[in-house]
Amino acid sequence: MHSTTISRPTDVLQRAILTAALVALALFLGAATAHGETVVKIGVISDLSGPTSTVGVPYGEGVMDAVKYINESGFIPDVTIDAMQVDYAYNVQQALSAYKKFKSQGMVALQGWGSGDTEALVSFVARDEIPVISASYSAHLTDPEKAPYNFFVAADYSTQLRGALKYIKENLATTDAPKIAFIYPDNPYGLAPIAAGKEYAEELGFDIVGEENVSLKAMDATTQLLALQKAEPEFIWIGGTTPSTAVIMKDAAKLGMKATFFTDIWGADENIFKLAPEASTGNISLQTSVTYDDDSEGNTLIRKLTNDQHKMVHYIRGFASMYVMAEAIRRAAEQGDITGPAIKDALESLRDFDPLGLTPPISFFPDDHRPNMAVTLYRLEDGKFVTLGTETLERKKEWLGK
Repeated sequence: MHSTTISRPTDVLQRAILTAALVALALFLGAATAHGETVVKIGVISDLSGPTSTVGVPYGEGVMDAVKYINESGFIPDVTIDAMQVDYAYNVQQALSAYKKFKSQGMVALQGWGSGDTEALVSFVARDEIPVISASYSAHLTDPEKAPYNFFVAADYSTQLRGALKYIKENLATTDAPKIAFIYPDNPYGLAPIAAGKEYAEELGFDIVGEENVSLKAMDATTQLLALQKAEPEFIWIGGTTPSTAVIMKDAAKLGMKATFFTDIWGADENIFKLAPEASTGNISLQTSVTYDDDSEGNTLIRKLTNDQHKMVHYIRGFASMYVMAEAIRRAAEQGDITGPAIKDALESLRDFDPLGLTPPISFFPDDHRPNMAVTLYRLEDGKFVTLGTETLERKKEWLGK
C-alpha cells in the first residue's frame, strides 16, 4: 500500500507565494545562471530612428559592439551581459516605457542616451537603485546629491567649455581681452553650459560681446550672425549639433566673418566635412574621446572588431561607456554581488581607470561623479581632425554640478 500526499490549500498558497518571491528576487538581482554562467541584464536606450539618430546610431553601435567584445573575450569571468536595446526614437514617453519594461525583466544597470530621457529618469533610477551611464553630459548630473545613480564617461558640457576657454586664452588669443560670443539653441542642452562658460570667460579676461539663439533645426542663421558681426568677435562658441553648426559656419563664410568657431562634442563630428567642407576649415571641435584615426589600444581593438570600417567619435564614446560599465560589473562580480547598488559602488571606486585609451582616465567618487576634467581640441582641416592639445582643469569643488 502506498501513501498519497494531498496538498492542502494552505500548502499550495505557501508554495505559490514562495515561487513568486523567488522570481521577484531573481528579477531584483538581475542575474540568472545558465550553463554555469551568470547572465546580467542591462537596458540600452538608443535613438536609432528619431531626430538624433545620425549620432544615436553610431553611439548605440559602439555600446552593442562593446557588449559583444566583453562577452566573447570573457572580460568578466563566468558572466554574460544580456543587453536589451530599445529604439525610443528620442521620445521621452517611449524611454519611460522602455525603462519600466527593462526593470520588469531584471535590469541592474542602464545605458542611457539624451538629455530629455536622462532628466526624466533621474528620480526613477535613484529610487530603483539602477546606475545609468548616459550620453547626456549636463553638469548637474555629476552631483550625487541631485543624481546619485547617474554617471557618464565624458567631461560635462561646462567642463568642456571651460577647458576650451582656458586653452584659447593661453594659446590662440592675440589680445589680453579677446572678444567672444555665444550661439546656442534655447533648450536644456544648449543652455546647460552657458552660465558657467560666461562666468569663466569673464574670469579669464574675455570680452563677451554678444549671444544669439539658433535652433537645432535651423536652415538659416544670417540674422543672428549679422547681429554679432557688428561686435567683431574673435571667437564664437556654438552649442548645437553638426547640422546646425554647418548652417552657422556656411552663413558666416558668406558674410565674410573672420571669427574662429568652436563647438562641443555634438557640435562637430565627421559629418561636418560633408555638410560644410570649406566653411568648417580652421574651426575647432572639442572632443572627450580619441577620434578613429588616433592611436590607442582601444582603436586597435575597434578596427579589428569592425574590419577597419571607419567609426565616428560617437561610436568610440559609446564603446568606452559600455567598457566602463563592464569594469564596474566585473568588480561587483568579484565581490559576489551583481546588483545596482554594488555596480554603483564599483563605479565610485574607479581611480584613473583607463578605458583602453579611448577617453582620458576615469575617476568617480561617492560625492563627485565627474569622470575627469579633460577636453581635447581638434582643428578641422582638410577633412580631418588635427590635434591642437588637451586641456585638463583642476577638479574644483565649487564647479561640481554647475
